[in-house]
Amino acid sequence: MEFTGFGEYAIDFFDGLESDNSKAYWDDHKHTYQSDVRAPMEALLAALEPEFGKGKVFRPYRDVRFSKDKTPYKNYCGGVVEPGRGSGAHYVQISPEGLFVGGGSFAMASDQLARFRESVLDDVRGRALEELLAELTGDGWEVRGARLKRAPRGIDVEHPRIELLKRKRLYLVRIWPPDDVLHEPGCLDRVRRSWHEVTPFVEWCADHIGISEVGYRRT
Repeated sequence: MEFTGFGEYAIDFFDGLESDNSKAYWDDHKHTYQSDVRAPMEALLAALEPEFGKGKVFRPYRDVRFSKDKTPYKNYCGGVVEPGRGSGAHYVQISPEGLFVGGGSFAMASDQLARFRESVLDDVRGRALEELLAELTGDGWEVRGARLKRAPRGIDVEHPRIELLKRKRLYLVRIWPPDDVLHEPGCLDRVRRSWHEVTPFVEWCADHIGISEVGYRRT
């Protein structure tokens, strides 16, 4: 399937799901999800594969076992190209918010977090990260990621990169509200261009955070 844009009813589907996140709504509108959301997302990732590698589409079902929110379905559809969780990802998502494109480390296991902090503390690697983030935010990217309220244990609160050292995740995003381009082939160009822009930061994450050797545990 060639990517020609997300379907006409993609945003309407998610608007409805936000109002009625139930199995009944899902069953009645699953065909719209498949044709207007998931199939185009798969086609988008396939079109980007020669440049960025093989991607995957996330499941639409939420893991409610450890969550207070028991709604069964995600109100978005995300796709990712990532060698290993937290190790540096190119990410794309469609939701009622529109088109969300991102890159970086969206989760860090304990060993990844230790390597991240070690790299930020290092003057060469840490300054390189600062320069990358300054350049990308100057071009319109937004820094996101969960962070501690206080400095990590053993780290000087006066460190010049203390705000980065507080991060438990670190990624960059661009967001386009729903518009005509979302439903046109130009949406592919929008994602491709953005992924190329953020690639130096994704590569920094791959080089200095890497793939976890201990895995993840829910806290």
